[in-house]
Amino acid sequence: MRTPKDLDRTVSTIFTCELETCPRCHHPLSEAHYLNGRKTVQTMFQVTTIAYRPKVCVHPECAGAPRAFPSAAWQRVAPKHSTYGYDVIAQIGWERQKGQAHFDVIQAQLAARVDISESHVRYLYHCQYLPLLACHERTYLGELKRVGASTGLVLSLDGLMPVGGEPQLWVVRELQTGRTLRSGWLLRQDETAFIEFLQPIADLGLPVTALVSDKQVALVPAVARVFPHSAHGFCHVHYFKNAAEPVADADEAMKKVLRQEVRADLGELLRPKTLENTGVLTVTGLVPSPVESSTSTGIAEPPVTSASATTPAMERERIVQDLLHRVRYLLTLKGRPPFRLAGVETYERLLEVKRCVAQLVRYDPEPRLVQVLHGLRRALQVMRRDYTELRQAADWLEHLSDILNPDGKPARSGTDVQAEWQAYLDQIIEESQVTPQLLEFGSKIVKVSKSYAPGLFHTYDVPGLPRTNNDRESEFRDVTRRLLSTTGQVGAAKRLLLREGAWELIPGPASLSETITAISHVVAHDWQQEQQRVRAHRQRFRLHTRSPQQSQAQLKQLVKRWKALPTVNGP
Repeated sequence: MRTPKDLDRTVSTIFTCELETCPRCHHPLSEAHYLNGRKTVQTMFQVTTIAYRPKVCVHPECAGAPRAFPSAAWQRVAPKHSTYGYDVIAQIGWERQKGQAHFDVIQAQLAARVDISESHVRYLYHCQYLPLLACHERTYLGELKRVGASTGLVLSLDGLMPVGGEPQLWVVRELQTGRTLRSGWLLRQDETAFIEFLQPIADLGLPVTALVSDKQVALVPAVARVFPHSAHGFCHVHYFKNAAEPVADADEAMKKVLRQEVRADLGELLRPKTLENTGVLTVTGLVPSPVESSTSTGIAEPPVTSASATTPAMERERIVQDLLHRVRYLLTLKGRPPFRLAGVETYERLLEVKRCVAQLVRYDPEPRLVQVLHGLRRALQVMRRDYTELRQAADWLEHLSDILNPDGKPARSGTDVQAEWQAYLDQIIEESQVTPQLLEFGSKIVKVSKSYAPGLFHTYDVPGLPRTNNDRESEFRDVTRRLLSTTGQVGAAKRLLLREGAWELIPGPASLSETITAISHVVAHDWQQEQQRVRAHRQRFRLHTRSPQQSQAQLKQLVKRWKALPTVNGP
């Protein structure tokens, strides 16, 4: 039995049902002589005892059983069966989601106004605030109907990469309104599962003009069955990533070999020379590190002496160290395929350094610069053929991207863009016949392009259909970062995504006052059903614990439940 709180009741408020006539028969209602809903509620400003005086319909011809109608104002003070006001629940949700505060911090902030524990703060957030937010999102169905009747819905579909074989989290948003239509987990990613996930949207009867998603194998036929008359656009970013796979792999391999070739000749020069290799570099604070000359650290730094005090020898040393530092940095570049290829970029930047060093050597052949020149010349010569082929493939990808990019170009139809795109693919086929490596690159680009062709060009004909669904991926990243910030643990953030992610992905109102208003208007029945969805999902993780004590207690409980059953197969 829960221990009752010892609260000082400072205010007592009696509400009266606001209805004047019966919603069923439209005859006048009669005010009851008793009170309902008596309870003590903590708000952000006071502790109050509330109740309401209902109204009833006494007309003999009223259809249905007699019913006592409650007060709407009473219902908007606190959720049913809850002794915390909507403003307290909204404050917890706001601080958690917008302020990214830990539960102990939220409890400490509320303690001056509300008698509440940290565990109860956690409960109110997960089991009351998030379900209320989900219920509030469903109040925008009327807005979706208006948009559907006007222009048709434009949907974005995307899923979060599953963790360790766990169910995959998927979300469907309407892009013109930003509303969440479906957010939940799929145990499998096959055609049947996607159809079951998407069919309730089609059952709404709202016209869907277009959808955008990645090109998952099972998702494409599922969308075609559920939305047969809708355009299905494929993400352009994923198209280029898939088309560039062999190019990216070859570029990474070239980068590693190029780095090895440069270090084979210049390794000794590139290692920073320090008089005292303590591992400590520049330090600031109350006890900073001493200011050292750049020559003692082997790293070029802005001179701290005046120009008149700088000798030619010091200036020459700084120039040499600057160039060595530049080469050292270039060997650490990392790529971001499909368009940022680290191997190609490293080659081109080292080529710039080689040309610079060649000019310096022609004027004054300093021994270390001569060694750098010869080392870079040899390494670049070794990788020249690989670079030439990769540069050609990178140009193909960049040109295809430019064709599909509408920025800075006159308005084009999907047919116009596809014709230009296809003409360049034919050019790639012709240019790729030069070497086997180029043939491999070109064949992959053309093959992936033909696979993506049915979904690349709807965006030019359907207003509001984006070329990529990366906004959904950024939402997943934002939620993950927020959960990581509020938990401080990567593992805890992943667990929360698995257990609460569908609710965490639902965007809330723009301000705290709007949040209070929104959740206080949620129908109690809808909220209770949403709480049941939360509990049902969390039940799937009831045995997911690494605590030995909790695990042993759970197993003992299973044994107890098993022994309580009648035997079927004998002892």
